Amino acid sequence: MLVLWLCLLYGAAADPQHTPDHVRTESEQLEEDARNFLHELDVKGSEECTVATMTSWNYASDITEKHKKEKAAAELKYAEWEKEAWERVRKWNGKWETLSDPYLKRQFKFMSILGTAALPKHDLEKYNNLVTEMSTVYSTAKICDYKNPRSCKLELEPDLTKILRTSRDYDELEHVWKMWRYNTGRRIRDHYKLFVRLANKAAKLNGFDNMGDMWLYPYESDTFRDDLAELWQQLNPLYQQLHAYVRRKLRQKYGEHYVTRRGPIPAHLLGNMWAQNWGHIYDLAIPFPHKASLDVTPQMVSKGYTPRRMFELSEEFFVSLNLTRMPPEFWQHSIIEKPQGRDLVCHASAWDFCNAKDFRIKQCTEVTMNDLITVHHEMGHVEYFLQYQNLPKAFRDGANPGFHEAVGDVLALSVSTPKHLLKIGLLNEVQDDPEADINFLLSMALSKITFLPFGYLIDLWRWDVFSGKTLENDWNCAWWDLRYKLQGIKPPVQRSEYDFDPGAKYHIPGNTPYIRYFVSFVVQFQFHKALCIKAGEYDPLDPSKPLHKCDIDHSTEAGNALGDMLQLGSSKEWPEALEILTGTRKMDASVIREYFKPLELWLAKDNERHGEFIGWETDEILCTSEVVKKTAKSEEGVAASDGVVVGGGSAPGSLLLIFFTLLHFVQF
Repeated sequence: MLVLWLCLLYGAAADPQHTPDHVRTESEQLEEDARNFLHELDVKGSEECTVATMTSWNYASDITEKHKKEKAAAELKYAEWEKEAWERVRKWNGKWETLSDPYLKRQFKFMSILGTAALPKHDLEKYNNLVTEMSTVYSTAKICDYKNPRSCKLELEPDLTKILRTSRDYDELEHVWKMWRYNTGRRIRDHYKLFVRLANKAAKLNGFDNMGDMWLYPYESDTFRDDLAELWQQLNPLYQQLHAYVRRKLRQKYGEHYVTRRGPIPAHLLGNMWAQNWGHIYDLAIPFPHKASLDVTPQMVSKGYTPRRMFELSEEFFVSLNLTRMPPEFWQHSIIEKPQGRDLVCHASAWDFCNAKDFRIKQCTEVTMNDLITVHHEMGHVEYFLQYQNLPKAFRDGANPGFHEAVGDVLALSVSTPKHLLKIGLLNEVQDDPEADINFLLSMALSKITFLPFGYLIDLWRWDVFSGKTLENDWNCAWWDLRYKLQGIKPPVQRSEYDFDPGAKYHIPGNTPYIRYFVSFVVQFQFHKALCIKAGEYDPLDPSKPLHKCDIDHSTEAGNALGDMLQLGSSKEWPEALEILTGTRKMDASVIREYFKPLELWLAKDNERHGEFIGWETDEILCTSEVVKKTAKSEEGVAASDGVVVGGGSAPGSLLLIFFTLLHFVQF
């Protein structure tokens, strides 16, 4: 009997199913405590984020001194909460690493990085004020009209953008290019010096060597910079062929005095303030002009399109894929047209107010095909917000920052196809022949391929600025060195260290990391290929179904696959999210070459037929390292002494703030 009793006792002790409910192991109790702790921080953090985001929205949508002060106060209050939460998380150091639940461990990992709130209060106040001041300088800048110098009210949106898009007057374009940089970059340079020091101080307080390293943290890869360089090398041959072709077309328009046969292209002739997108000079570069135009702006205008209709059209596309409609708050609170009578940050952006219901876009929309694409880009951000809205706040972000930028763009690849434009009534017919294909692919390349070196170089420049590799007295010339080497462009007039041309691009004064856009342009084509296969729109073995003609509209299979990836937010490392949709864990630029293969073959033959030099070289001094003080009127008379000569080569040679950041995403 005693033996039987002992056996029964041993069996009860050995069988966990018979463990009394009130008895918990130490590790189980730790996990429950961790889960409760994180939930508490998530609820409070979301509430604090909503308040801070609202004040940022108020300022960005109506730039007044009152809103500026409210924003500054709210930023400091939010930073106090961030620091309080971070200090509480630090008390879990040595414990959270032992948790068995990877979902909990990943939240702790993200929340162990505080971001700029790690700065002492007086430094944080300086930092926030600098970013606000630089953004204000940029967003309120105005220049004088070239044709009417007494009128000095021209703004970037829509005035200067329209001039660069439509004017073919060399001198007018040069005037706009110079004066924008005079009224933005130059006025920002001194602010940026102090900003870099404070940003690096914040990074060090978070355990990083500099802010550039902290910006790279969300990519969770020790080889990320090398991977980017490899991607660019994959893409460079296609870019060089496109560059040579466009240079010849511009030479035919402006003459060899302005556009030489072997040199870099003057930056102001490419239809865009930053030469990042050359789509607006398609009329000069079109291979077969007798074919119907693929710019449907005139049709949009004639059919009475409005900004509201453009956003509704984008929503219809998402819904056709079985994705989520915009909530009522989106339509009630978004700003989709430029309001009259007030200054605002016109740069398109999407906003998550951290409460799982309020999502907005701020965009000064014009009725153009280009803005229709931008609408899809921004709506893609909001769709991502909607898909991961029920995750903890720490995971409410893209798998990596580039994923967030890619979502709307991958849908725009379908929207841009002649097949889709015919379907929605913006084209009357589709000319299905090789010449029409080349026209379409060139129009796409002028916005997609031309962006790639620009998307790569901005943070190459900033990483070296933050690390100290590029010294303050060489900031501007280092910028032009990269623009020459990677893009093959040059400024219309010589630059100096008195200038600060990086500051003429919103993301520099706005303090927005930029490599995400390069990543997005790579992965969006990988997403596109995977979705097109699921939609039955692409078959690499069927010439009648090329990748560039794919339209995934109304494919719920494609939409469900995309939604499965989006719903993960950042709860999984990005290679895993990429694999879920595409079957591969690596970024791969060969898909871009696959998409543009017909065009690349055509460009190579056309350039060879015309004897075009592939690459660029120059003996010009593009930027002088001396600080040459001069007025705007004497700008063209910069001395070339002690200058930096770039040339001689034909080819380019040379935050994780998920839990703590106010979530809004700006257009590239």
